[in-house]
Amino acid sequence: MKLFRIQSKEEKRLDEIIGRLQMNLSNNYKDSAQANLAELRETYDEMCSQGKLKEKPKTEYGLKLAVYAEKLKGYSHKDQKPYWH
Repeated sequence: MKLFRIQSKEEKRLDEIIGRLQMNLSNNYKDSAQANLAELRETYDEMCSQGKLKEKPKTEYGLKLAVYAEKLKGYSHKDQKPYWH
């Protein structure tokens, strides 16, 4: 079993977006996290349609995208109540 595998530039690009998404989630930057999710979805779909991802990474990133999409469902400032009044 390999501990490390060499990533393609496409996988690195997706990992960069996921890193920003995780950072924005941890800092409670809801709008930025939603923007990162949209960027991740768009980039993933583009790479899949152009055949730039192999089958295994395609499946892995598809699962990650689904997890983040579920986690960010309803994640926005719209329902946030101002607590300083």
